[in-house]
Amino acid sequence: MKILKKNYYHKFSIAPMFNYTNRHCRYFFRKLTKKSLLYTEMIVANDCLGKIEKKMIFNPKIESPTSIQLAGRIPKKIAKCAELAYLKGFNEINLNVGCPSDRINKAYFGVSLMNETITVNNIIQSISEYVPIPITIKTRIGINQQDKYNFLSNFIYEISKNNICKTFIVHARKALLPNISTKKNHQIPKINYNFIYKLKHDFPHLTFVINGNINSINLAQEHLKKTDGVMLGRAIYNNPSILQNVDNLIFNKSYKPIKMSNIIKKMYPYIKKELSLKTPLHHITRHFLNAFHGKKGSSLWKQYLNKNAIKHNADLKVLDNALKFIA
Repeated sequence: MKILKKNYYHKFSIAPMFNYTNRHCRYFFRKLTKKSLLYTEMIVANDCLGKIEKKMIFNPKIESPTSIQLAGRIPKKIAKCAELAYLKGFNEINLNVGCPSDRINKAYFGVSLMNETITVNNIIQSISEYVPIPITIKTRIGINQQDKYNFLSNFIYEISKNNICKTFIVHARKALLPNISTKKNHQIPKINYNFIYKLKHDFPHLTFVINGNINSINLAQEHLKKTDGVMLGRAIYNNPSILQNVDNLIFNKSYKPIKMSNIIKKMYPYIKKELSLKTPLHHITRHFLNAFHGKKGSSLWKQYLNKNAIKHNADLKVLDNALKFIA
């Protein structure tokens, strides 16, 4: 198992996105970048381990480095999930203390845990007793009227003082609760990058990854002047070609870029195997509908896949035909 080097893989990561960053998505993203840190979807630790294990299908030889994001409030349950993830080869355990979903926070976890540092520390302590891999936290800068810097810095201080969690991924918005959608929580609260810059200044021994409204490599490079890492989410999903430049521009690796059409073809052996296991084609192709974002033929590519990949017994011929639309 690859142990993550401090700061290195966190320089650039793809955000955990519920219903998106599953194993098919991660396989595709890893074809585009070797060095970026990938994340699973958020996995809620309240289910029985049998159900949770089905969500943890993971190929460490191909997907690493990958962090698994867990959510919940019962230390023992989360720790047992973390142990299972460690045995499957995940490289890091990430605790969600930032989800603004109304449903999640009515169960008293997600971003509401920012108000419960004792609970969070108990969870971290419990996880550390089960696994030797790094434990990180993804959070926001505040909740409702608790949006002053002192609230955020006190949270960081309280969580980091036990010296177990040393890396924080911070979405640069507060969360508005309750009765506001998750989507609106990604749009309405004002973005505030300065809070995260100040955290890095005030806690230089900790690692801070900035997240929120970052949609290009150029912006990522600007943030890296003041933080340890950047995390992109929807921008990557909407335009995966961004990842083709990450290893060269962020990690200073001289890899020769591969044409997106060739990357899709490199997915064929994986897709063929999945089809043999009765995985519907559209479960995989939906993750690279935007592969040719901004390119000639992109709309026709998407239309063809949307119409044909959902058909019974759809196979690789669908992709062959769709690729004909790309110049």
